[in-house]
Amino acid sequence: MTNPSDLEQLAEIELQKEEEEDEEEQRAVPDGPSRTDPSHPYYDVARHGIIQVSGDDNYGRKLIVFSSCCLPPSHQLNHRRLLEYLKFTLDQYVEMDYILVYFHYGLRSSNKPSLGWLREAYGEFDRKYKKNLKTLYVVHPTNFIRIAWNIFKPLISHKFGKKLKYVNYLAELREHLNYDQLFIPADVLRHDEKLRAAQKGGPPPPVKTPPPRPPLPTQQFGVSLQYIREKNREAIIPPVIAQTVAYLKEKGLRTEGIFRRSVRVQTIKEVQKLYNQGKPVNFDLYHDVHVAAVILKTFLRELPEPLLTFRVYSQVLELLGVESSLRATRCKQIVESLPEHNFIVLKFLLCFLNMVSQESLSNKMSASNLACVFGVNLVWPRHGSISLSALTPINIFTEILVEHFAAVFGSRCPPAQVTP
Repeated sequence: MTNPSDLEQLAEIELQKEEEEDEEEQRAVPDGPSRTDPSHPYYDVARHGIIQVSGDDNYGRKLIVFSSCCLPPSHQLNHRRLLEYLKFTLDQYVEMDYILVYFHYGLRSSNKPSLGWLREAYGEFDRKYKKNLKTLYVVHPTNFIRIAWNIFKPLISHKFGKKLKYVNYLAELREHLNYDQLFIPADVLRHDEKLRAAQKGGPPPPVKTPPPRPPLPTQQFGVSLQYIREKNREAIIPPVIAQTVAYLKEKGLRTEGIFRRSVRVQTIKEVQKLYNQGKPVNFDLYHDVHVAAVILKTFLRELPEPLLTFRVYSQVLELLGVESSLRATRCKQIVESLPEHNFIVLKFLLCFLNMVSQESLSNKMSASNLACVFGVNLVWPRHGSISLSALTPINIFTEILVEHFAAVFGSRCPPAQVTP
């Protein structure tokens, strides 16, 4: 059957079959809506937690998650508003490289948007949205997904089609993403366990985690600031930060879209390996200023504890409740409460980001744009991922640090020996 209407009917039949199979197991209670500010312009949609932004992937690309199991029944959700909300979310990130993860489990006849809606959505996502989308991961695909893909195939460009990746089990995502920071609804986790049990003919095996290896004395990535300081002759600023900032200050201040582009995965791995082995890194050899920019973000993201520490995460989220005119003062109080070493490193980094923002006419990286990139790499919760509702206060906090650097950190840059 190749007629589109026949395919649509077949897709509906497959979806009903999948629902009947799911009814054999007790339906779990959904996770519930994420905490969302009622003043959010799309609160009616956002409160369901359908769309989440889970920081960056392993290579500095923004990670956006769409969970079908969070979709309420269709009569409770305006799907046109859902489309507008999706565009509203993506508009904050489409100027940089980004990844979409679509959790298919939980899509039912009662909550699914129509195929006509999907056509409309694809049509509205013009080149602006498609250009910097690097990969679309479809997790737990079913026959419904494959039939729907055949329906849309005539509309989809070959280039876009190559970005689609099917993921049968959650474990496969570990190869590509920062899995521990990924927002995964409990229903999806339970469904994955059921699939793995069916595959093995028994209960799912525990996920094997290799015993942690002791870090190399020269290790730079994935170890604490204190460890790096102790192994690098008490250097206050970690070598990766000092060297990337020095290089970017010289070569990248006016580069358009600096910190918004990704680079080859293999290149990032090569540079990380050189640093971890204590070997010199010459960024000039890569002929791409974005390599140093991604390495800087990767270093921050792989710290065992964020530069701003776990302790201040809740304080940052409370910033929305502070009157606008008092927020810079509150930010100053928060950063001054940091341990001395974290404060000095943060001050060094933000002094540089302030310099970048002053060249925004050339590099298009205003304090607001830099906040979108760096906020999630400076602070995150001790457990779980950053919710979409948490992004607003995190970005506001980071924007204030960049734009009002002198007021927040004092009129001086860090001491002469560590000034970028």
